[in-house]
Amino acid sequence: MTFSVGRLFFGDVKFEPDEEFTAFRYKFLIIAMVAAAVATLLFIVSAYGDLNAMSRTHMVSMHVFTATALGAWLLLRGHKHRFKAVAWGYEVVAMGEYSSALLYAPQDELRLLWFYTNVPGVFMLLGSRAGWFITAVTIAILIGANGFTPVPYSPPALMTAIVSLLYLGLFFHVYGDRSISYFKRMRSYNQALERLASHDPLTGVMNARAYGQACDRGIRAAARSGQPYSVLFIDLDHFKSINDRHGHDAGDAVLKATAACISEGIRSTDSLGRIGGEEFSVFLPDTAPEAAMTLAESLRLRIEQLCPAIESGPLRVTASIGVASSADLNETLKSLQQRADQAMYAAKAQGRNRVSYLAAA
Repeated sequence: MTFSVGRLFFGDVKFEPDEEFTAFRYKFLIIAMVAAAVATLLFIVSAYGDLNAMSRTHMVSMHVFTATALGAWLLLRGHKHRFKAVAWGYEVVAMGEYSSALLYAPQDELRLLWFYTNVPGVFMLLGSRAGWFITAVTIAILIGANGFTPVPYSPPALMTAIVSLLYLGLFFHVYGDRSISYFKRMRSYNQALERLASHDPLTGVMNARAYGQACDRGIRAAARSGQPYSVLFIDLDHFKSINDRHGHDAGDAVLKATAACISEGIRSTDSLGRIGGEEFSVFLPDTAPEAAMTLAESLRLRIEQLCPAIESGPLRVTASIGVASSADLNETLKSLQQRADQAMYAAKAQGRNRVSYLAAA
């Protein structure tokens, strides 16, 4: 098995294409927790080595924080749905550790910096409301605990600490808000581009390339599950004459109405694509020949009853439908489509507006 540092830290977790921000926060939190545990462990080692004297109370706090941070990492690793609970749990423990340093490590004049490293992370990981809440709690801790420290901060120093915290919160509030807004716009643009690349602009159903990819995924899933699958090949009858007699606008209206009609008549698990001018195909997972024939006949009747409205009035439209089902789990999409295509031509030869099935040889 190939060693992967990313897999070691983040576990076997997968994110959907629209979960980029979730993936960023998940990984950022893990890195922050592990880094904080390592940093605190270095302080512990330096204290044991008499390089950095620590009070007994703060040593206990650092041990608890290190163990909790590593435990939170292991709890989150591979489980993205635990992100919010782990993030808040870690934040509570972190605030306790920073407060312990404030009270029990007076020899460290720069111990306030831990609060400052914490606030930006809360804004980025948990959002602006949580960020301002933690900022307010931090200010309350600084003011309330200052009188209990062996060496309190002077009023000017405390004022500088509070004002700089507010500035830091404002900075990351604006930065986070704009970053998320930018991310959402980019995701929306990418989704629109993906739809343009994968869907037919006239009818809104999948184009031939995207439909083929969907079918390939369905066939691979069927091979794993051992379930049958079928394909319908739908061709509108005398479509050329519609364009010739009524114009291309009427033909476009018929195609859009037909695509919508087929979409409404199939299951959410089925895949519909426009693979030619007036040709549509439907991939039916977990569908035996009898069920495919029943569905095909239902779609034929729906199309016959559609009568889309054009300028000259309602127009009767019919379709010839070819049906083919998987002969075995190793059958390719190409061979299945060829049989469905041949079945459709057989329906045309038998008088059109009918369903025909072609079994494997």
